[in-house]
Amino acid sequence: MAKLELRGVAKAFGDNAVCRGIDLSVEEGQMVCLIGPSGSGKSTLLRCINLLEPIDDGEIMLDGEDISVPGLDPQPVRARIGIVFQSFNLFPHMTAAENVMLAPRRVHGKSREALAAPVRALFQRFGLGDKMGHYPDQLSGGQQQRVAIIRALAMSPEIMLFDEITSALDPELVGEVLDVLRQLRGEGMTMVLATHEMAFAREVADKVCFLDGGMIVEEGPPATIFSTPQEPRTKAFLKRVV
Repeated sequence: MAKLELRGVAKAFGDNAVCRGIDLSVEEGQMVCLIGPSGSGKSTLLRCINLLEPIDDGEIMLDGEDISVPGLDPQPVRARIGIVFQSFNLFPHMTAAENVMLAPRRVHGKSREALAAPVRALFQRFGLGDKMGHYPDQLSGGQQQRVAIIRALAMSPEIMLFDEITSALDPELVGEVLDVLRQLRGEGMTMVLATHEMAFAREVADKVCFLDGGMIVEEGPPATIFSTPQEPRTKAFLKRVV
């Protein structure tokens, strides 16, 4: 049984159909990269998986349970499926450590004292042990994005979603964030990410899905998608970006 499975997921905003019956299977420990042009549905798909957007049709299965049932409390699901966006969304009046502790304190009712050791361990694990007391405006963009990733990991999620998390960064800062994803992959975290970093997707992903027009046009191992794509739309997209 797949860790995460989407069956015929559809989502529209008014007359704009953004996801048109998407099927996707993600095995435990897999890294799945979503590639495709802007407006192809990648970000909306991630928001649907995290229940930030209700779907119009289809099913989203987590460990065999349909989490897209109308009326389901989304908070327990979001504790299991973390999401990180391209904008860091850190509270400017809180230190990095306070930003990370906020959700576990509010959602899980944990105290600062109980969180101190595990949060410190997360900061040290991702090379930010000396930045816990810094405010967001004292950190570089890459450091802020790493804090945003740590914040999501502090909830002990089973799956992590990443939405173009390097697109707002200066080029020289992209590598340090991608290194975090490599580390998470090595630790066996199940991940789905929308990305424009084609070299990274080719190197690290277990599966690559090319989206266009709200549909998965083609999917497969990176070597296949990047070297011998079968669909004309995939070929045309890769010719422009690789």
